[in-house]
Amino acid sequence: MEVLGFAAMGGGSPAWIDVPERSKSAFMELKRRKVHRYVIFKIDDRREEIVVEKTGSPGESYDDFTASLPADDCRYAVYDLDFVSDDNCRKSKIFFISWSPSDSRIRAKTIYAVSRNQFRHELDGVHFEIQATDPDDMDFEVLRVRANRT
Repeated sequence: MEVLGFAAMGGGSPAWIDVPERSKSAFMELKRRKVHRYVIFKIDDRREEIVVEKTGSPGESYDDFTASLPADDCRYAVYDLDFVSDDNCRKSKIFFISWSPSDSRIRAKTIYAVSRNQFRHELDGVHFEIQATDPDDMDFEVLRVRANRT
């Protein structure tokens, strides 16, 4: 189990947040085996680990994915976008999304912001990163346009 190298935010919180192997494995299943369309991660209630909250099957839509994100709490997510490029080629790009809605608590926003970079770097093979505070920041068209630029 690898540990993110930062102090968690005060108040008797543990000094480190772990990234358990099962969380990294869920990402690898999305990346290599296409078992999942998306994986949503959360920092557990004790602020000790980044755990898998939900996975989406390959047949789930982008709307299914966005509906799975809480409106009032932060999350990390990876989404495997399959699309046809402007030059008519089938492609797949993986997005890392840091979801921090306006209605989430300041403490949650801080903890997720502090841990984001280290966690993101645990996920080798991500093509793009998006920081979203409302659904418009990660609209499907936003992802498609970014993916088409490559």
